[in-house]
Amino acid sequence: MNGLALSGGFVDGPIQSAQAFRQIMTAMARPGEILDVSGAAPPAPLSIAAGTILLTLCDPETPLFLAPGFDIDPVRDWITFHTGAPFVSAGDAQFAVGVWKDLPIASFPIGTAEYPDRSTTLIVEVEDLCTQGFVLRGPGIKNSRTLSLPETEVFATNAQLFPLGLDFYFTHRSRLAALPRTTKVS
Repeated sequence: MNGLALSGGFVDGPIQSAQAFRQIMTAMARPGEILDVSGAAPPAPLSIAAGTILLTLCDPETPLFLAPGFDIDPVRDWITFHTGAPFVSAGDAQFAVGVWKDLPIASFPIGTAEYPDRSTTLIVEVEDLCTQGFVLRGPGIKNSRTLSLPETEVFATNAQLFPLGLDFYFTHRSRLAALPRTTKVS
């Protein structure tokens, strides 16, 4: 483990993690709304937003999948030091991080009828995050909202699986937006 892994975490853990948790949960409650988060300074290619989500939601009991390009020593060391989250294959992950094209969507758990919460939450790093693109409808959205997404087919299929399915965070620099399994994308 190199010395860089020891830096980049929350400076004031209780305060920053509480603030980040509120923003992260607000994003999930308001699908497609873009929010800013801060507190983490992770190694590349992780963004501030992705690092902040990991610091806030992961711990030694949170299995994490790293997609190619993110499964590198600096990222592994940083996550290990700051969260203790174990690294696993896609089929065992509660959280996953990567770019869209490298995430094996069909391999992630979608939960079970008894435990729909035993699914994977994906943190997808995107090149841009803006309020232009596909139309979102569903709980947490008054009429509709638009968000730049990589495609629609995966999200349409995912919404049909409810109460099972995957949940998504899209991150770019210090910005994030969420797309829960209840959201319809067109």
